[in-house]
Amino acid sequence: MKTNLYTRFAAAIILVAIASCGAPAPNNKEGKVKRESISVTTKIPGRINTLLVQEGELVKKGDTLAILDIPEVDAKIAQAQGAVRSAAAQYEMTERGATANQLKQLQAKHDALKEQFEFAQKSFRRVEAMFTDSLVSPQTYDEAFAKYQGARAQYQAVIAELDEAKSGVRRENRLMALGQQERASGALREAEVAANERYVIAPTDMTIETITLHVGELATPGYALFNGYLPGSTWFRFTLPENEIGAVQQGQDVDIYIPYLREHTKGTVTLIKQLTKYANVTTAYPEYEMEQAVYEIKVVPQQQEIAQKLLNNATVTLN
Repeated sequence: MKTNLYTRFAAAIILVAIASCGAPAPNNKEGKVKRESISVTTKIPGRINTLLVQEGELVKKGDTLAILDIPEVDAKIAQAQGAVRSAAAQYEMTERGATANQLKQLQAKHDALKEQFEFAQKSFRRVEAMFTDSLVSPQTYDEAFAKYQGARAQYQAVIAELDEAKSGVRRENRLMALGQQERASGALREAEVAANERYVIAPTDMTIETITLHVGELATPGYALFNGYLPGSTWFRFTLPENEIGAVQQGQDVDIYIPYLREHTKGTVTLIKQLTKYANVTTAYPEYEMEQAVYEIKVVPQQQEIAQKLLNNATVTLN
């Protein structure tokens, strides 16, 4: 019986010792190393043709990260180029008006219809005189009159057509042709912009953390191909309950301990804000009453050269 009591007592002492070794010091609050993240996405769908970077690599703004294979864009460019040439020719034709050969054809048509009209007019006058003397029937008179009216209408139409050809194309037709040319040029520019999207460019300096697709896989619009972190954006995140937040002030210099490196560094409190959800609390030991408000503390390291070598989400303590 005594042996069992001694055994239980020894086990309790060991558990207390283990708990005391694993828990942080009462005055130290645990937090995490954070960095500002960035994602690089695509605007148009395409298959990965070439990957030019690797995970962990530091890239500069404007560097090409990947090249996509987009055969549909090449077809659209060819279509747009054809539409531009067609619209340009149409507009040029409206600017120049009728050609010399077209004017010759219209003039010949005008002369022929003029002869037909004069002949029909003479014939009608003869029939009209004979109809007055009752020498022809009303049917013959009506036929001669119909031929005269038809010849006159055709002659007037060719006069108007010839005048329009000589005076040039209407302003409305020129504007319509110009609009078609501008529309075709816009479609070509749009296709050329889409063609440039085959090159995935780094929007800023960044460290590549993950590459989500491999060569040959399809990238859909808006899909994040690359995820990374912004250089010089390292900071420390702590969460404190309402009854402890009074010990921290914005602008205050604090001491940060990095357990896995066994190093200390200095930081400055730049932000204190209230959290609205318990799930946002990242402190390993959230010892506070449920009715208390919880605050996020943002600490920016004073020595970025030390902060750059820290691992993301590594544990740190606020002393």
